[in-house]
Amino acid sequence: MNSRQLNKLGVPPECHQAALDAIQRAAAAGQRKLVKPRILAVLQDPAGHRLDPLLGDLAKALLTVDEYVPAEPIGYRTWGDAGIDGPVHGQMRQACSLPVAVAAALMPDAHIGYGLPIGGVLALRNAVCPFAVGVDIACRMKLSVLDMPATRLTEHPKYERFEQALERGTRFGIGCAHERRQQHAVLDQDWTVSQITRQHKDKAWSQLGTSGSGNHFVEFGLLTLAEPSADLGLPAGQYVGLLSHSGSRGVGAAVCSVYSNIARAQLPAKYADVGRLAWLDMSSNAGQEYWAAMNLMGDYAAANHDVIHRLVTKLLGADVIAGVENHHNFAWLEEHGGEQLVVHRKGATPAGLGQLGVIPGSMANPAFIVRGLGHPESLNSAAHGAGRRMSRTQARQKYTWRAVQKQLEQRGVRVISAGADEVPGVYKDIEAVMAEQQDLVESIARFDPRIVKMCGDGSAAED
Repeated sequence: MNSRQLNKLGVPPECHQAALDAIQRAAAAGQRKLVKPRILAVLQDPAGHRLDPLLGDLAKALLTVDEYVPAEPIGYRTWGDAGIDGPVHGQMRQACSLPVAVAAALMPDAHIGYGLPIGGVLALRNAVCPFAVGVDIACRMKLSVLDMPATRLTEHPKYERFEQALERGTRFGIGCAHERRQQHAVLDQDWTVSQITRQHKDKAWSQLGTSGSGNHFVEFGLLTLAEPSADLGLPAGQYVGLLSHSGSRGVGAAVCSVYSNIARAQLPAKYADVGRLAWLDMSSNAGQEYWAAMNLMGDYAAANHDVIHRLVTKLLGADVIAGVENHHNFAWLEEHGGEQLVVHRKGATPAGLGQLGVIPGSMANPAFIVRGLGHPESLNSAAHGAGRRMSRTQARQKYTWRAVQKQLEQRGVRVISAGADEVPGVYKDIEAVMAEQQDLVESIARFDPRIVKMCGDGSAAED
C-alpha cells in the first residue's frame, strides 16, 4: 500500500508514516490481508484503537491531528508603526503564528513582501523558511571608500570617467552576463551541496559581477565623516565612495523556489494555510541542503560585489582604502534568550553591538554607514533601507522616468539608467526611517549619491 492508496482510504498525509509502519508490522505478523479493514476501523474510532498492538501508533497519530489547534501568534515589536499599513501587520501576524516561531520584530522600512514582509525579522526554533530569507538570497550592500579627492565630485565635476567605469564595470537586468567571464575564488567552493546549485553553477559563473534588476544599483557618491572613524580607520572629512546593491542573481532565486516547493510539499495538511511561509526542519535532509545552498549563495553574493568593485575601481584608476558590507536577505544561527535560534532577516540589516552596516535611501537621497547597538527586542536588527511606499505598478502610473531624470540632474545627481518604479518618490523618507531606529543603530557616516546606474530595461524585480 502506498501514499496514494492511503489517501483514498482517508488517511491524512501527516499520518501516512504511522500507517506504513503499521502495514509493515502486519506483514511481519502474517496479517497483510487484514490491514485494510483494520485501518478503516481505526479511522472510524481512533480512540478505541490506541492500545492496538499493530495500529496503536496510527490511532494516536489520528487523535493528534483531530486535536490540532492553530497556535496563537507570538508578539512582536514594531519600529516606526505610523508608517506601516495594515496588510504588512497581517503578513507579520501570519508569520508569528507558525508553530516554530519564537521571536519576531518589524523594522521601520517595512512593506508587503512574499511570505514575510520586507523589514520583517523572524526567529524560528530548529527550522528555516526559504521565503522568510527571500527570493534574492543574500541580497547585499557594499561600500568602498576610494583614494580619490572628494573634489572630483564637488568642484567642477566631470562625470564622464565615472560614468564609463559604471557602464563598463557591470551589467544590469534579468539574465544579464559579462561578455568575458570573471574569476573569483567562490567558483572553487563546493557547488554540489545541492542539486540546484550544481545545475546552476555555470549560470552563476556567467552572471558573476552583474547587478540584476529592480532596486539593485551601483553608484558613486560623496561620503562624509563628521568625526574620525576608528571603525573605518579614516580621519574626518569627505571621500569618494562606491556603493552597490545586488544579490545572488538567478541561482539564488532558483534555490529559493526549489526549496520553498519542497517545504510546502512536506508540511502536514493542517499547516496548509501558511502558504509561502512553509518551513524546513533543520535536522531534515532538505533543511540541511537548503542551509548549505543558502550559505553558498551568501558567499556568491559577496563575490558578486567583489568583482563589481574590482572592475569599476580598476576602470576608474582608483584604490580602495576602507569598506563596509552586509547581507539583508539571509538567516543566521544566533543565540537569543539563552537559546540558539534561526534568525531570518528579510530586508533587515544585522545590527549586533558594534556591527557595521550600510542602510541606503534612494538614488537621490543619502545612505548611512551605521554601527549596531544590539537591541534585544529587534533581535539585533535594523532597517535595510528607506522602504517602498507604493507598488511598482503605482509608480509607473504616477511617474515618467525622463522627467524625473531631468529633475535629479538639477539637484546634481546624474542617473545613467533606471526605471520609473525606482524614482525617489516611491520610497519613504530615509531620514524619518533613521529617526525611528535611533535605539537600534547609530550613524557614523553619510553617503550622498552623485552618479547612479540601475536597470533601465523594464525588467521585473528579483527581490
